[in-house]
This record gives sequence, C-alpha cells and structure tokens, in this order.
Amino acid sequence: MAEEQELDLVKISPNAVPPVCKIMDYGKFRFDQLKKEKEARKNQHVVEIKEIRMSPGIDTNDLNTKMRSAVKFLKDGNRVKVTVRFRGREMAHTDIGEELLIRFGEGCAEVANMEKKPKLDGRHMSIFLSPKSAK
Repeated sequence: MAEEQELDLVKISPNAVPPVCKIMDYGKFRFDQLKKEKEARKNQHVVEIKEIRMSPGIDTNDLNTKMRSAVKFLKDGNRVKVTVRFRGREMAHTDIGEELLIRFGEGCAEVANMEKKPKLDGRHMSIFLSPKSAK
C-alpha cells in the first residue's frame, strides 16, 4: 500500500504485538520534527548565576551601585550570588558581613527572594537571590 501511494512504511512501536506501522512521508516528518525542536530551543531561556563581590568595609554609595546592578540581573531573569570576602583580621567580624548581606537582600526584596540565610564558607560569606515569578 505504501509503494502504491509513493510513501514510506514507518514502524511506530516495533515491540508491540502486532507491531504498529504507519504510512507517511518520512522526509517531511523528520523536517517537521527538526523544525519544532529548533523553535523550542529558540524560545528557551538559560538561567545564569551572576556573582557580585563585596568586602565588609564597603561604603553606602558603592553598595547602592552593586544593588542596582543586582536588580538589573534579576529583572533579566538571572539568579544572583552575593559574596562578601573577608581578608586578614576581617574574619573576626563576620557579623558585619552577615548584616551587610541581609541589608543587600532587603534592598532587592521587591524583585527578588532570598533563598537562604547568609552562609560562611571559608573566607567567603554568600547568599543567593532568585527573581520573583511574574504573576
């Protein structure tokens, strides 16, 4: 029947009893399938993690500048990792870095959710901010 119609006989599920076959133009089928995959890839957005680094002695204006850049990243749909780096004797005052990160998270609260509390990892303390879902 497939040869009469000048089409291809394609096994849909060869393991079934009896095997299921379909008469179709296989070239056109593959073309349509590739076109759908390409369209799906074009519409997907890869979420990146952007990092913002600070030190505990950061000044207010510098903090505000970094907050503005974080808000821009969040509005683009990316996650933001905010890191405070402690050097030398600054390790004795990790509470300052923790307050700084909490203040940073509160400053971005209108566009972001703070995923976890600030976490100390070696000489770095960090938080993750993820964009709020648009409702």
